[in-house]
Amino acid sequence: MASMLVKDNPILLPLNVEKTVYDGFITVQVRELSLYYLAIQGCLFSLLQRLHQSTDLVGFILELKTVLEVCLKKLPKCYSIPPPQYYSQLILEMETLGWDKLLFIDTQFQILRMKAEDSSGRQHILTINLKSKHPAEAPECSADLPVPLLLKWTPQSSLNQLYSQFLLVIEALTEFWDVLDEIDAKTWILEPEKPNLSDTMRRIAIANNVSIKVEVDPQHPKMLPECCLLGAEHVVTPLRNNLNANMHLWNPDSGVLQNLQDVLEIEFPSPATHEKSMFSVECGICYSYRFEAAIPDQVCNDPRCSQPFHQVCLYEWLRVLPASRQSFNTVFGECPYCSKPITVKTAAQKS
Repeated sequence: MASMLVKDNPILLPLNVEKTVYDGFITVQVRELSLYYLAIQGCLFSLLQRLHQSTDLVGFILELKTVLEVCLKKLPKCYSIPPPQYYSQLILEMETLGWDKLLFIDTQFQILRMKAEDSSGRQHILTINLKSKHPAEAPECSADLPVPLLLKWTPQSSLNQLYSQFLLVIEALTEFWDVLDEIDAKTWILEPEKPNLSDTMRRIAIANNVSIKVEVDPQHPKMLPECCLLGAEHVVTPLRNNLNANMHLWNPDSGVLQNLQDVLEIEFPSPATHEKSMFSVECGICYSYRFEAAIPDQVCNDPRCSQPFHQVCLYEWLRVLPASRQSFNTVFGECPYCSKPITVKTAAQKS
């Protein structure tokens, strides 16, 4: 039996060979004892071979270090086990915060998911990744938000204080989510298909093959958002002119949806008056509506055609045609349907 002492903890190797017993220290990277044990168990056959081939003790120790380093690289990352004080501190903090707010805790008691509700009744989840030196070391926190989650932490902080800060953050964003909730409820949203709480963009259907993409500022949700009109030029140009001419009429005291309709001088189709299938027109090349999460956003500008295409489909179609030409990041060619001039930006350069 060969025995080695690693980090003051004995690890026994059942080598069953007649070799001198070695007691001492060996340093192999900076890993926990459990990893050494797993590494030795995983490479026992290699160690036996090296031990039989070694001519002296020093040579074997060098071989042992090499084998362990190779084995350690193959092992998954492992975290050290926190001291008992960590668990007692965690239980005490959860008692103060309230166990009813806990949705999930992992088997290592380091990842917690807490539920919270804003004043409008939306449900939120705060994920807290505690460090083994908690509370001396700040935890990592994340949530589904349109802004970075910045929470203050000191060695004297607690989970209750962290949770209170999170409630203030989501409450400050309530108006932003209220604006988007109204848009989602009263218009047909083309993108994103399933909005989450961190999304700031909405692509709203205006008419067949015509839409507007709006980017709402989470910090100033009732101000005029960034707008981009999509569709055939003969339809989009009048809308763009209205937007530019009426921009001064924007009233922050009114809803964003109402303001958009006022400055564009239109009324958005709503689920109460229109079917979404009216706006979900398939691409004229791949004959599908969604392609790799993208929807058709390129339209032939000829009023008699107005066929929509996915940007990537149109680009791939035009770039192989002999008559097409490219200038910088734009490809010029003919519409696959009506043969009228059409252009598309390259996939990598699309804005």
